[in-house]
Amino acid sequence: MTKRAPAALTIAGSDSGAGAGIQADLKTFAALGVYGTCAITAATAQNTLGVNAVHYIPPQIVAAQIDTVLDDFDIAAIKIGMIGAAKIVEAVADRLRGLGGRPFVIYDPVIAASSGDALSREGFLAAIKTRLLPLVDCLTPNLAEAAALLGEAEAHDEEAMAAQGRALLTLGSRAVLMKGGHLDAAEAIDVLVTREETRCYASPRIASANTHGAGCTLSAAIAAHLALGARLDDAVAAAKAFVSRAIEAGTDVKLGHGRGPLMQIALRNSER
Repeated sequence: MTKRAPAALTIAGSDSGAGAGIQADLKTFAALGVYGTCAITAATAQNTLGVNAVHYIPPQIVAAQIDTVLDDFDIAAIKIGMIGAAKIVEAVADRLRGLGGRPFVIYDPVIAASSGDALSREGFLAAIKTRLLPLVDCLTPNLAEAAALLGEAEAHDEEAMAAQGRALLTLGSRAVLMKGGHLDAAEAIDVLVTREETRCYASPRIASANTHGAGCTLSAAIAAHLALGARLDDAVAAAKAFVSRAIEAGTDVKLGHGRGPLMQIALRNSER
């Protein structure tokens, strides 16, 4: 008897060093037993040392990739990462608007690479707020991204994270996961804020220089667990545990000469 495989779509930029972006998302989907499809928004010349060049894909090609995937595959969850340019935001938003609330949409608002290199153009934030956020089911900003979206200083503790999460809800997303990986705290703290509740997720902080792609991996893992049928709160908990294990698996791995990636691929058999 033929059975359908759970499938997810990632709409994001390509990382030539394969630590973040489309490559991290597809590795995460595969490790969790979900079939991954993709729409590439930008090609970056990138490695463990930083980003050397960015080429944005024409919006009509981004739209064609999304349409082609959705026309053929039964997509249960969509993860959006780097989109970078206002015209691409508009193209993505136009496609999401026609989906009628399904599949579940997670947006990781990539503004800059972890190296600090800019990955967005002028007008991008305004387009995000007006066109995309009202169509998003869960927004997953880190502290810098949340601050940029709100025009405020970065949150410095769990209470401030929750407050900024509630403020971001007013921009249209139905849930906000505030990622506290860069918070100066003994634990790695993330805060999930919905209109009904606020929930904190804490895990031991793992000492590792190899964390490139952690944010991409977290949002992709949430999408994968949702595609497998989990509720959002459970998907967040499972995804956070997956990221912790992937960071731990990459702690002693040497790839490149800079900040290396976490190792989702090492978990591909144990996570199913």
